Amino acid sequence: MASEDADENVNRGTGGPVGTGPAGGTDDAAAPADGPVDPRVAAAEAAGPGNGETVRVDSWIWAVRLIKTRSLGAAACRGGHVHVNGERVKPAYSVRVGDEVRLRHEGRERVVIVKRLIRKRVGAPVAVQCYIDNSPPPPPREAIAPAGVRDRGTGRPTKRDRRDMERLRGLKPPGFSSGMSGQEGRPRGR
Repeated sequence: MASEDADENVNRGTGGPVGTGPAGGTDDAAAPADGPVDPRVAAAEAAGPGNGETVRVDSWIWAVRLIKTRSLGAAACRGGHVHVNGERVKPAYSVRVGDEVRLRHEGRERVVIVKRLIRKRVGAPVAVQCYIDNSPPPPPREAIAPAGVRDRGTGRPTKRDRRDMERLRGLKPPGFSSGMSGQEGRPRGR
């Protein structure tokens, strides 16, 4: 059903042929009104590419505020954290309207469908209108355990405290030794 909505939105905002949506007819809600134009829509149109121009995927995920900087977007693409239509892409991949973009960033996966192409970074209310968000909900805050918070003024953690914090964080399994144990780990005397 989400893909039907995506097809419907693609035909509305791209200036493509009218009546090619899932219903096959014209939609009265999609027709532009003679009244005043929403300034947010005007801002998104101004930030869009010209006729025949394309938008890079790293630039688009930055422009719609899925990631903080364009260089982080390029690094995410190079690291294999960005997929378009199920395929891993490079930063210069040209994104099109209707593409499904999957981004894994900061421990969360974002799944969005491109609704409008923009090249320049815009405000958050305008950016939300440029994609359809199909992301799974983020995990609740209670599910994320605090990583060894210590009281202020308690001093430097002891070796036992450090081991407990590492075990809590899951860095070392319980009973893990550093390697040198038993007779073979002791230095020989002269």
